[in-house]
Amino acid sequence: MAKRTETSGRLDDAARAGWLYYVAGRTQDEIASAMGISRQSAQRLVSLAVAEKLIKVRLDHPIAACLELANQLRKKFDLKHVEIVPSDPGSSSRTVGIAEAASAEIERWLKRPDPIVLAVGTGRTLKAAVDQLPMIECPNHRIVSLTGNITPDGSAAYYNVIFSMADAVKARHFPMPLPVLVTSAEERELLHGQQLVRYTLAISAQADVTFVGIGELGIDGPLCVDGFLEKDEMMELMREGAIGEICGWIFDGEGRLLDNPINERVASASIPSRETSTVIGIAKGKRKFKAIRAAIVGRQINSLITDEETAEFLLSI
Repeated sequence: MAKRTETSGRLDDAARAGWLYYVAGRTQDEIASAMGISRQSAQRLVSLAVAEKLIKVRLDHPIAACLELANQLRKKFDLKHVEIVPSDPGSSSRTVGIAEAASAEIERWLKRPDPIVLAVGTGRTLKAAVDQLPMIECPNHRIVSLTGNITPDGSAAYYNVIFSMADAVKARHFPMPLPVLVTSAEERELLHGQQLVRYTLAISAQADVTFVGIGELGIDGPLCVDGFLEKDEMMELMREGAIGEICGWIFDGEGRLLDNPINERVASASIPSRETSTVIGIAKGKRKFKAIRAAIVGRQINSLITDEETAEFLLSI
């Protein structure tokens, strides 16, 4: 998958700044804060939107309709940040569009001048986003994984993204040296008590921004396909009302974490506080509609990157 080019990324940023200024009525200071840039950069982006004729009576860019949907979703669900990308009815990809948008958002956070802690989950969409990051030098930032990097057979988890990020982002990285699921709650407590793990857990709780995938449940869902759960375990979870998962944490249709033996075995860090961290869920597609909705209404996430089709579903309920 091709990386986002500098020119297209610059025009996307200009379109965003232009929409915020001319449609949403934001000041340049507010735009700078929302996009994590200086006021001078915000002013230049608004000027670029005009120079490139993205601004007429309306925003002449495909992102305009998506920005309207994002504004509606943000208001309806009281979300901090929403990014909507166009849907492609002819594509079967679960990552195209949102991976590019997520990559751009990660890049915006990493280019902030003040030190931040950036936490990441795991999954196919997040890995596709990280694979598109340009080389970034940000030695003052810390990047921490919320999930373990070991599969049930002891091999490295393919979709754990912390090592992919390390290839592109020159910042301190903190992997979670654990399996995604352990054999018991007692084993989890023992492992979480290790000094190295305690330190990583403490860093994750300080995250300023968090990027996570949202997984659907079922025998063809990621937890089964990747070998973390047996089919009978998955079916039992679904009978109990489970609808989705984030970093292995399983929740019901209202976004409540299930009180069951599987969640007691999850070795992942807790999802950082939605009061202090911008927790961005990245997901799209009909198979994930219910899981995405549940994650939003249950406040497992407070921000979202998705596509038009998913946004329209969320606005219709």
